[in-house]
Amino acid sequence: MNLSATDAVNDENAPVLPVPDADETAFELGLWLSGLESFFNVHNYLFADEHRAKAAARDWTKEFRLTHSTLLRCSRLIFQLGKTLKEDDSIDEFDFDFEQDAASKAVEFTADEIYEFSQIVQESVQLNEALLRAAPLKFGEWTAWSNLLAGKLKTTKIFSRMIEFAEQKGEQFLPEILRNLLETKPLSLATQTDLRRVLPHFGKILQWLNEIDKMLKNDEPLKPALLLFSRIYEQIQELMGFVNNRLLRFSNEDDELFGLLDGAAYTASIELRKVYQHELAGLIEIRQTPLIYAKMETAYSLLNDSFQQTLVTFAQLIEPNIEPTKLFPNFQSKLQQSQILRRNLWQTLQVVQETEKNPEKTKLDALHKQLNDFNDTTLHFLFYKDMETVERFIEEVLVTPDKKDLVPILHRFGAYLETLFGQVNMRTVLAGHPFESN
Repeated sequence: MNLSATDAVNDENAPVLPVPDADETAFELGLWLSGLESFFNVHNYLFADEHRAKAAARDWTKEFRLTHSTLLRCSRLIFQLGKTLKEDDSIDEFDFDFEQDAASKAVEFTADEIYEFSQIVQESVQLNEALLRAAPLKFGEWTAWSNLLAGKLKTTKIFSRMIEFAEQKGEQFLPEILRNLLETKPLSLATQTDLRRVLPHFGKILQWLNEIDKMLKNDEPLKPALLLFSRIYEQIQELMGFVNNRLLRFSNEDDELFGLLDGAAYTASIELRKVYQHELAGLIEIRQTPLIYAKMETAYSLLNDSFQQTLVTFAQLIEPNIEPTKLFPNFQSKLQQSQILRRNLWQTLQVVQETEKNPEKTKLDALHKQLNDFNDTTLHFLFYKDMETVERFIEEVLVTPDKKDLVPILHRFGAYLETLFGQVNMRTVLAGHPFESN
């Protein structure tokens, strides 16, 4: 028997959907509001693969679509918060505090403030939709819209409070063992003070990256993650500014902490250029889903692995014998996979180069076996963008019977494998694990 919608709601056997946690909802809302704020501030030179002079000529409709999808997401999250207040008569306001950090301030907002903010967001959604109907949209319209929306959102107290709440929560996103070491291990007052001030910056960056990781794993639309990458860019700049300021005031440049802070700032600047000037540049114009995924995955991995490894060095300053896997359990699997990948890449490279020099039957049989084994067991340890290229080379080699045609293919494949081997060998998790060919 078919149940009507009303019957389904009243059916006691119907599945009960979990009520979203107010704390998590507020964090997610603050996260995306921070992304909106930063997207307006830095987008023009972060994700556009062009000179500013060319910006005025191109179509900026994609930027309007990103703000529209984010506003809809924020509207849904605000509705969830309002519903929590409405369903619990004992609550007339939200009050979030962080007991584990005495420096954190309470973040409060009332039902009236939520309602006021929801009205502004809904009006902004409608205005955004109206502007999209006027596409194509140019740089002038984008500038006017971004300034208008940023101004409207900032007129409410809840906008800044939500972002503040999300950032306070992000500052706590550090390995528990690292926080415990900071509390229990004897350190000089200066070192303890510096670590207590710098480590929360890493927590925020890793928390925002963690949300991007969830989007990658859940197969969500990925272009909205550009807003989170906008915020991460500002967070990294803030971190570098703080560290460089502190280095200028350091009295002893031979201090171990000075070297760690200097290395952290330098590493952050390198990864910043790799990600924002290469992987994410021009991504907003890309339409192919596999390419978007590949670039997002690489950008996330570069930043996440780098900042996790930097946190390991700070932890080892406090406790020299601590293993990286104690802080980040995923390090062990990443290390094992990277070591297997590096070894198999090297073996494949050797077989490819030997077959190129002497493409006899026995060599070809050994090559085909090596390529099939690599494809079946190791290929998935590569980043998505490299997997596709290696797959194409393998397929081309396997279906090319003529030696005359095969040799130039093997030459190109060998050159690519050599470059890829070098890139894998530079992975953060392989630091301290030099490659031995024998």
